[in-house]
Amino acid sequence: MQPRRAEAPFDWAALHALILRAFAGMEGRIDPPSSARNLTPESLAAEAARAEIWVLGAPPLACMILTPKPGRLYLGKLAVDPSAQGVGLGATLVRWAETRARALGLPRLELETRVELVENHAFFQHLGFSETGRKAHAGFDRPTSITFGKAL
Repeated sequence: MQPRRAEAPFDWAALHALILRAFAGMEGRIDPPSSARNLTPESLAAEAARAEIWVLGAPPLACMILTPKPGRLYLGKLAVDPSAQGVGLGATLVRWAETRARALGLPRLELETRVELVENHAFFQHLGFSETGRKAHAGFDRPTSITFGKAL
């Protein structure tokens, strides 16, 4: 399955529903709650004008948001529908992110995941990422997020 870019016209409501389903397992596990709760179909459509949103499946079964930053491509909101997890869709999107980074002349991928989500840490490490830093969300005196990077 080849990723396709989500561009208008697109079913932003279906994409929004996918992200909410994929991130639902974080409820009660992470603090502060995920910013995915603040997304709307309209905010995703607006995001597509500033960044690249890539999806697998129709309706979407997996997605990610790629944002170019100085010297790196930021991979955000990697989401796989719970019914489709474990079959390689997340890895397919990460490999596509590597392809996009190279095409944009960016030598590195970067992402963040929450400290509590140890299964995400293992997934990204398996794909060649390594921890590059930790940070705390505003109002917290302990790290809440881990930054992972991968040189290409």
